[in-house]
Amino acid sequence: MDMGILFLRLSIRLFLLFSLFSQLMFITTTTSQPDFFYHICSEKGNYTNNSPFEKNLDNVLASISSNSNTDTRHVDYGFYNATSGEDPDTANAKVLCRKGVPLEQCRTCVNNSVLRIKQNCPNQKEGAGWYGDCQILYSNNSVHDETDLPAFRILFNTGRAPDQNGFNEELRELLDGLRVEAASGTSIRKSAAGDVKLQNPNTYTIYGLVDCFPDMSYFSCDVCLSRLQSNLPTCCSGSIGARLIAASCQINYEIHPLYESLLPPPPSPLPLRPSDSDLPDFPTSSSPPTQGNNSNTIIIVIVVTVSIASVIILIVGICLVRRFRKRKQKGLLRKFGNVDVEDASDEISIVETIQFDFDVIKDATNDFSNENKLGQGGFGAVYKGKLPNGQHIAVKRLAHNSQQGDAEFKNEVLLVVKLQHRNLVRLLGFCLQGSERLLIYEFVPNGSLDHFIFDFEKRILLDWGRRYKIINGIARGLLYLHEDSRLRIIHRDLKASNILLDEEMNPKIADFGLARLFEVDETQGNTSRIVGTYGYMAPEYITHGQFSIKSDVFSFGVLVLEIVSGQKNNCLSNGENREDLTSFTWNNWRAGATTNVIDSTLGIGSRIEMIRCIHIGLLCVQENVANRPTMASVVMMLSSSSLTLPIPSKPAFFMDSVTGGSNTNEFNHSKSTTLQHSDNETSVTELHPR
Repeated sequence: MDMGILFLRLSIRLFLLFSLFSQLMFITTTTSQPDFFYHICSEKGNYTNNSPFEKNLDNVLASISSNSNTDTRHVDYGFYNATSGEDPDTANAKVLCRKGVPLEQCRTCVNNSVLRIKQNCPNQKEGAGWYGDCQILYSNNSVHDETDLPAFRILFNTGRAPDQNGFNEELRELLDGLRVEAASGTSIRKSAAGDVKLQNPNTYTIYGLVDCFPDMSYFSCDVCLSRLQSNLPTCCSGSIGARLIAASCQINYEIHPLYESLLPPPPSPLPLRPSDSDLPDFPTSSSPPTQGNNSNTIIIVIVVTVSIASVIILIVGICLVRRFRKRKQKGLLRKFGNVDVEDASDEISIVETIQFDFDVIKDATNDFSNENKLGQGGFGAVYKGKLPNGQHIAVKRLAHNSQQGDAEFKNEVLLVVKLQHRNLVRLLGFCLQGSERLLIYEFVPNGSLDHFIFDFEKRILLDWGRRYKIINGIARGLLYLHEDSRLRIIHRDLKASNILLDEEMNPKIADFGLARLFEVDETQGNTSRIVGTYGYMAPEYITHGQFSIKSDVFSFGVLVLEIVSGQKNNCLSNGENREDLTSFTWNNWRAGATTNVIDSTLGIGSRIEMIRCIHIGLLCVQENVANRPTMASVVMMLSSSSLTLPIPSKPAFFMDSVTGGSNTNEFNHSKSTTLQHSDNETSVTELHPR
């Protein structure tokens, strides 16, 4: 047979074998990737095979993998993102390698992630996954800043430090500093690593590492890490190691190095005394050394002395710089509530980005016309507006009697603008001109909850599923204000008219803590006035001026009862009997007739959930402050039907059913009221750096 034909056949066989081998290798690599230690797939939307979205998703994942494999950087590598397609089939994805991961190790993790994520989330339009060295996130929506994925997981070491309090305190200070450093990072890297040594009773070194996706803003990164860190006291007190992850950030600490590259370089060794063999030759005779030998000796002594001095100065300098930075970070955290805008260049740039021009707002609201007026509050009117870019806004025009200075006003806005949560109305910025002080919010289209829940025709639009979602959203928003945000804010005036509903009927708490903006005596931590709405105000606040997070819990309890019953918390008439909503609920709950409290329009829905919410509402309106749950406990009660609820005691302001005439316990619950009070002055809003 012709040798050419034999060679051709052999070549074809080799090609077929190579092709088969390549296919087997491809199948192996796509089906046997290591599992994520945690992943989540959103159920908000699915896609079909060979759909435009799947093709776009394949494109962005392939692009990320390709970029990581061709990345030749030796510093600041590890973040890869891509976008493909147009709405409604746009696919966005990004992968972040943790700080300290070697380049080749990062590449392997990225490649594994882009292959594994489609196996774990085969048809979902949004998903996330975590390996030890990297994390991946993809979505059909924008993946900048925070995502709606409810990803949150805690892994911790069961071992405990001997001195748990000391360990927790040093860990908190370490993570506080790392959080500020990470949030202040660049668009390429928002990560920080560090360590702290503990001496008593055992020697420990805590190594910490925090990461955010670098395309997040300073505020979003800071808020994300703050939320994670706020869980440490409850989940991991004294634990010698933990990893907390969210969709956009993560925190990790251990008592061993997390990555070798994160360890500080060893100090330069002190120069050794030259050995005899290194010394210059001296004459063996008793005659004095020559001039050349003498000068060599002097040079060696000088070099050694200067080297030793240089090393000592370097070590001392490093220690001083690290100590200064640590103090600076602590000072930043302690003084954050009183930041001087004039002395902080970062804060000045932030002010410039959120300060609106008065003429722009004036035009947006049609010169604050009555047609655009949405409502009138105790501190000013609210107007609807539309910016030149088409964005709808709500503008609160504060009353002109405020005595607060411009700098103080800016500082307060800087504090509040950092509060970002899906269940809080977002403050977009402010405007200052002469005596005009404007606050610009996002516009929430469906108005306030009271327009629905207290209107017989409209409240049928709020079925039990929506009402339960509203209750949960309000609870989570309050929990964020009380515990999860970097600032602890007490709302002071939680009520149905301060709960706004977006286009999907999600609740957003409005006016959170802004009362502190308006009066000089209040910004200094004391108030001679008790401001609030009767029926929602806690008894200790009305009678003694005492205010705390438990006062908000009381208001939340009243609000829950109103949402379930569809009735205002004022005097109810039942034939000749008159009583308020909390008393009516308490009497029916004790009589085993709790269903009498439920709104008659709620024909469909879980009666067990409704009764449980009534039970939680009664726990929140108890007279004894200590007996009321925290919002963290309330959220847990709402999310776990198996959790046993304690028995409530009689509510505050209990009004026994009376007949006809006047009642000395009766008061108007529906009007916003200001009382002069000086017995026990307390601040309306607590702001504590976290």
